Amino acid sequence: MLGLYLHIPFCSAICSYCNFNRGVLDEALKTRYVGALEREILDAGDGREVDTVFFGGGTPSLLEPPEVARLLRAVRQAFTVTSTPEITLEANPETVSAGRLEGFREAGINRLSFGVQSFDDGELRRLGRLHSAAKAEEAVGAARAAGFDNLSLDLMLWLPGQSPESWRATVDRAVALEPDHLSMYLLELYPNAPLKEAMARNSGSDWGLTSDDMAADMYLDGLARTDAAGFTQYEISNVSRPGFPSRHNLKYWQGGSWRGFGCGAHSTVDGTRWRAVNATSEYVDRIVQGESVLVERRVLPPHERQEEALFTGLRLTEGIDRPRFTSVFGEDPWLRYAQHLRPYVDDGFMWVRDDAFGLTRRGMLVANEILSTFV
Repeated sequence: MLGLYLHIPFCSAICSYCNFNRGVLDEALKTRYVGALEREILDAGDGREVDTVFFGGGTPSLLEPPEVARLLRAVRQAFTVTSTPEITLEANPETVSAGRLEGFREAGINRLSFGVQSFDDGELRRLGRLHSAAKAEEAVGAARAAGFDNLSLDLMLWLPGQSPESWRATVDRAVALEPDHLSMYLLELYPNAPLKEAMARNSGSDWGLTSDDMAADMYLDGLARTDAAGFTQYEISNVSRPGFPSRHNLKYWQGGSWRGFGCGAHSTVDGTRWRAVNATSEYVDRIVQGESVLVERRVLPPHERQEEALFTGLRLTEGIDRPRFTSVFGEDPWLRYAQHLRPYVDDGFMWVRDDAFGLTRRGMLVANEILSTFV
């Protein structure tokens, strides 16, 4: 079924590593933006069945609960929402309170994804995060008290000054909070990121990164600890308790369809992809003036759809379903690429069966090298 992504581009402060489409909160602009987003959703509605809605950002938890309710009403007017949808709101710990969390729950949110990143206050300060480890723990407790029974935490690996010991402590504190889902992402520094510049200024201090080999060991150690706590890895960076993978994000990795709404939002539906203008003010002005917000639209050629299916499918621990892939694209991908991929199987980086093939955990550490086979 179709998934919907609603982009909320506002933040209380800009983290020093972030390269998403976002800006510092402007209350007046936020009010206009919510109205424009509602209008875009209503104008795009075609009654198609929807089973996931994802508020991403930015910091969507800066919306007021009535604003979230307003947008979800628009979604239900424009589309046919199933009886058991997954409706996710990304949240930062410092932006929530018991009252706000209860309001989000009443508005229709049934899954929260907290951007915790670390349970080490020094690491959080280097990232420019506004919350403390204690505040993150408090936010999780408040979310449970508000009735949220589907809770995810985001953690980041390979941070400046992060050691194997501090990473292990972060994972252990996250596990102790008993979330239903954990994401463990590797820090990626884009060119000219303020964090990259700060690391350069503080070279020789405690802002350094561990070696590649140490980071790989930390990644594997984190997964081993979540394994022991009863989580199951289903994607390179994601683990969950049984029944709690991110249904929305699985659409991206399994070749599903989704509609994106808001500034900079991307959509992919039935092999056609488009995106909206990035600038928040321009997006609002175009909606108000009745103009299209699209700046790019194209039909993906068959070879590109096939490459993407391989790239995203191999991120999943279930790998590539050979019969399904063959039915969609007309050829067995293993037979086509076996000559190039067999050495990775022999070296323990990949596994292969009659009906599927995929990456081992060791293979996930060199995924980019393996995926280059398909380019």
